[in-house]
Order: sequence, then C-alpha cells, then structure tokens
Amino acid sequence: MITAIVFIEAAVAHLTDTAAAIADLEGVSEVYSVTGEHDLIAMVRVTEIDDVATVVADRVNRVEGVVSTQTQIAYRAYSRHDLEDAFSIGL
Repeated sequence: MITAIVFIEAAVAHLTDTAAAIADLEGVSEVYSVTGEHDLIAMVRVTEIDDVATVVADRVNRVEGVVSTQTQIAYRAYSRHDLEDAFSIGL
C-alpha cells in the first residue's frame, strides 16, 4: 500500500464542499481541515505508485475550489495504533 499526504490550498468560500468532494474520491481515505499554511490535508492510499498521479492530478486537482496541491509520498508508517492492533488479542 502506498500512502501519499496531499497538502491542499482551497478557496475559502468553497472549503466545506471542496473537502467533502475530495473525501468522496476513489483513492482518498480521509481529508482533514487544518490550521496553518494549508487548508486541507488528504490521505491518499493506493496500491501502485502510478495511481498517486491518477488520484492527485486527475481527481483532486480537478475538484472545484482546489487552488493548489503539494504531495508527499510516505516511505514507512510508524504508528502505535498499528502495533496495538497487530498484537491485540481482543481484550
């Protein structure tokens, strides 16, 4: 599984609709409204590296209200939640 973190600048007037539209796209697992330099962060999870370009360039960038995107590809994931799930015996 390939994970890409997409930082999104969006038109403020369309922020809620833009976030909802992005969240509905195939390949996008979640969208966060955030503080700071960017307006939204989308998590893209796909099986092939070429699919990142399809999701971001062909889908996310075409959503009304998206002004610009910046994409980061994750090399590895480190998460306490993943470890707890892997070793949990259902308690």
